[in-house]
Amino acid sequence: MSFQKSSGSSGISVGGGGYGTAICSFLGSSGGACGSGGYGSNLGVGTASGFGGGDYSGFGGSASFGGAGGFVGAGGFGTGGEGLLAGGEKETMQNLNDRLAAYLDKVRSLEEANTDLECKIRDWYEQHRNANMPVRDYTKYEKTIDDLKKKILDSSVDNARVVLQIDNARLAADDFRLKYENEMCLHHSVESDIAGLRRVLDELNFAKSNLLPQFESLKEELDCLKRNHEEEMKALRGQRGDVNVEMDAAPGIDLSKLLNDMRTQYEVIAEQNRQKAEEWFHEKSAELNKEISHSSEAAESHKTQLTELRRTLQELEIELQAQLAMKKSLECSLAETECCYSTQLGQLQAIVVNVEEQLCQVRNDLERQNAEYKVLLDIKTRLEMEIETYRRLLDGEAWQHKETPVHSKESNKTRKVTTIVEEVVNGKIVSQKVNATEEKLKH
Repeated sequence: MSFQKSSGSSGISVGGGGYGTAICSFLGSSGGACGSGGYGSNLGVGTASGFGGGDYSGFGGSASFGGAGGFVGAGGFGTGGEGLLAGGEKETMQNLNDRLAAYLDKVRSLEEANTDLECKIRDWYEQHRNANMPVRDYTKYEKTIDDLKKKILDSSVDNARVVLQIDNARLAADDFRLKYENEMCLHHSVESDIAGLRRVLDELNFAKSNLLPQFESLKEELDCLKRNHEEEMKALRGQRGDVNVEMDAAPGIDLSKLLNDMRTQYEVIAEQNRQKAEEWFHEKSAELNKEISHSSEAAESHKTQLTELRRTLQELEIELQAQLAMKKSLECSLAETECCYSTQLGQLQAIVVNVEEQLCQVRNDLERQNAEYKVLLDIKTRLEMEIETYRRLLDGEAWQHKETPVHSKESNKTRKVTTIVEEVVNGKIVSQKVNATEEKLKH
C-alpha cells in the first residue's frame, strides 16, 4: 500500500518536494522505498508475514531515507525448524531498535528544521511584502472621500432632477404641439364653416336680388294700374261733365253708380292684390329670415358642439399621451428593476454554486482526510505493534524456541504477500486495488 499526504506546514508526504515529513509504508510486501528531493524526511516500513508448513512465522522489513530514496534493508527474523534467530537475535533486535530510534530522532530533527524554515519563510514574506508595499495612512483622505461621495450623490440627484425636468419639458412641448395641431385643425374647420356660411349668404343675396326685380315689376304694375284707373276716372268725369243728354225714356242704368261700383271694385281688387303681394313678400321675407336665423343658430350650435368635442378630444389626446408616457416610464423602470434583480439573482446563484462547490470540496477533503487518518492510524497501530514486538523480543518474552527434526529442512515454506495499490490524484483517492499472492519457498 502506498500513501500520500502533503501539507504546507508540516505533515506526512511521500515523494518529498514539500516542507514536511514523509512516511511510506508497504504492508504485506517484501520491502519498500520512499523519498525524493525536498525538505523533510522519508520513512519506509515494510513487513511481510507468511505462514506455511512447519510452524514458520517471520517478519521482514526494509526502509529508505533521504533525497534519492536510498534503500537500507534489514534481514528477517523468525522461528522455524532451523531457529534462524537462535544465535544473534538480541544483536539483530538491538540493531533494529537503534536504527528505529535514529530514524525517529532524524524525523524529529527534520520537523524542527521544517518549522524553522517555515518561520524564516514567513518572516521573509512579511519583510518582502512590507518592503514592496509600505503601509500608508489614508485616514486623512477619508473626509475628502466623504465630501466627494456627497458631491457625487448630490450631482446624481441633480442629474436625475435635470433629466426629469427635461422629460417634463419634452412632454409639455409634445402637449403644446398637440394643442397647436388641434387649434390649427379647429381654425381650418372654422374657416371652412365661414366659407360655407358665406356661400349661404351669397345664395340668400342672390335670391334677394332675384326677388327685388319681381317686387319692382309688381310695384310698377301697381303704379301702372293706378295711373290707368285715374286716367279712366278723369275721362269718365270729363265725359260726364261735357255731355248732357236728356232722354225721355224709361229710367235706365245709373252709369255713375255703375262706374263708382266698378271703381270701388277695381280699388278693392288692387288693394287686395297689393295686400297679397305685400303679404307674400313679407311671408317670403319672414321665411327667409327664419331660415337664415335657424341656419345661423344651427351653425352656431353645431360650431359650439364641434368646439366642445374638439376640446374634449384634445384633452383626451393629452391625457392619452400622458398615460402613454407614464406607461413607457413605468415599463423602463420595470425593465431596469428586472435587469437589476436578474443580475443580483445571477450573482446570488453564482455565489450559491460557488458555496456548493466549496462545500463539495470540503466534503471531499473531509472524506479524504478521514481515509488518510484511518490509514495513518492503521500505520501507527502497526508500527506500535512492531515496536512492542521488538521490545518483547528484546526482553525475551515474545519468542519461544522449539526443537525441530532434521527432516524439516525439506519442508515447504509459504509466504503470503498482500499488495494494496491506491491511485491519488490532486490529493484525492481515485481507485484502490488489493492483490493477494502466495509464494512457496523451499529450503
